[in-house]
Amino acid sequence: QEQLVESGGGPVQAGGSLRLSCAAFDTDNAFSMGWFRQAPGKEREGVAIINSSGCKDYLASVKGRFTISRDYAERTLNLHMTNLQPEDTARYYCARYYSRFTCDRSSQVKLWGQGTQVTVAA
Repeated sequence: QEQLVESGGGPVQAGGSLRLSCAAFDTDNAFSMGWFRQAPGKEREGVAIINSSGCKDYLASVKGRFTISRDYAERTLNLHMTNLQPEDTARYYCARYYSRFTCDRSSQVKLWGQGTQVTVAA
């Protein structure tokens, strides 16, 4: 069964760092993959994407603070988050896109993880 399993969320103080990981089980991890987040009362938004060629794109508010990376051998997708702010508080979801080549965060997602909560205290 295809699934994505996130880990690494938790509480952190403003200015701190967290590293999220997503393990891909029984799914082709050569496709474009990304991270989304959803805060209470807000729509889900694409935070970062990486395609099969290494193209990356980020939400403007996280550029310079978040870094997306992938390890094909380990079948993992990572998101290193630094200088976290209270507005980064959200549930973060790993996603696998239909396309191998898209570097557009708004492209159609085929598979979602269950999410991991990140809470940043002021």
